[in-house]
Amino acid sequence: MPKTQARPEIVVLLCDTDVERQRETSKWYHLDGRPFSKDELSLLRRATRAEFDEIRTQHKRYEDYRRTMDQAPDALDQFLAPFWERLGVKRLGNAVELMNEDERAELDRLLGLIVDPIRPFTPYAF
Repeated sequence: MPKTQARPEIVVLLCDTDVERQRETSKWYHLDGRPFSKDELSLLRRATRAEFDEIRTQHKRYEDYRRTMDQAPDALDQFLAPFWERLGVKRLGNAVELMNEDERAELDRLLGLIVDPIRPFTPYAF
């Protein structure tokens, strides 16, 4: 039996659902407080397991992204530790001078994770 494909228009609507409010009121609202239109409700009623599976998959990727962002400061400390041990004057510029190209790329990646703001969950972005 072929696997059913998730329909993006339904996944996007489901991701924009105020789930807590829906549970409390049994009415469907967007995250910004707008009620769903009749057309949107019609689409939601046709949601299949494939759409819910797709949301779970995307949300897992987002959780992995958040975990990476949250762990970036500690990862940077661990990455820099061996360079600090080799330096008398512990400055980032001195550590960079000891790094090869791959190590500088990793430093750039880690610094980027720390500097970039954490993005909110958005369907099909992660």
